[in-house]
Amino acid sequence: MRTQRWMWITWPSFLVAGLIEVLVFAFVDPHDLHWLGHDLDLSRQAIYTLAFFAFWCLTMLSSALTTLLGLSAQEVNS
Repeated sequence: MRTQRWMWITWPSFLVAGLIEVLVFAFVDPHDLHWLGHDLDLSRQAIYTLAFFAFWCLTMLSSALTTLLGLSAQEVNS
């Protein structure tokens, strides 16, 4: 059951992270991004990769929270 829940969390979040990546970088040039007032000295591919994993982690957190809220009290406490 844990493996199934893990897939309920990771697979949809992977798909949504890919969609967010496409939508964000359709409008934002990676070389126009700044971090704490400094230019990011990374290649476009590195920025795409880091952004994808950031989006994936955030959407995975959202999916995990949804899965947790869907559990019964007995499942949470066991």
